[in-house]
Amino acid sequence: MRHKFTKTSSISPLRKLRKQWQLLQKIACGLGLIFGSWLIFTSVTLVWASSGPVDAFFVLGGSISREIYVAQAAKPNPQIPVLISHGSPQPCIWLIFQREAAEWQNVWLENCANSTFENFYYGIPILQQWGVHKIKLITSPTHLPRAKWMAQILLGAHGIWVEPDIVQEQGIPGNYESWVKTGLDVTRSFFWAILSQIIQPKCSDITRLADVDMQAWQSQGFKCEHQGGVGR
Repeated sequence: MRHKFTKTSSISPLRKLRKQWQLLQKIACGLGLIFGSWLIFTSVTLVWASSGPVDAFFVLGGSISREIYVAQAAKPNPQIPVLISHGSPQPCIWLIFQREAAEWQNVWLENCANSTFENFYYGIPILQQWGVHKIKLITSPTHLPRAKWMAQILLGAHGIWVEPDIVQEQGIPGNYESWVKTGLDVTRSFFWAILSQIIQPKCSDITRLADVDMQAWQSQGFKCEHQGGVGR
């Protein structure tokens, strides 16, 4: 017995595929419209922020020279908050600010980050909480261009303008920026720039410099980079 195939049975799957394709096109157009609107809004925000005053100093840990620099920069600007992301040991930073006679009530130490990417991963929610629109990014030549590109991608995605301040290091720095590492970090920065719009990680280890317990540190001992000229 022969089976008869009607036009309806042969066309029905094609209609389903066509409808599914049309639905995907509509979704793609909707997402494109949302993404385009977000890009325009962010670009306008960045242009506006670029002409405004600096709202915060953001220090990427890795050299005590950067903390000496920010202490000197913060001295005439005590109203500007300072965020130091996994920098030198807390007592070393405390001694630097004391030596420079710089205000430390508005200085915060974030100790969760263990990489440049995590500097921004944990730092962005803090800067957003402060309502920051323009930062001074303090780093060193050995940290470039990776840190600068990552900052412009990740902070720029949140409408925060980045103004790098490059601090020269003394001696021979131990770190080396490979292009492979730079490429990988920049690539994942693009992905996180989108995901961080909805995901806000929080660091559980944030200390205000004014709250550092120097007596406890002195009893247990600590060591600072010799370039800083402080500590033991």
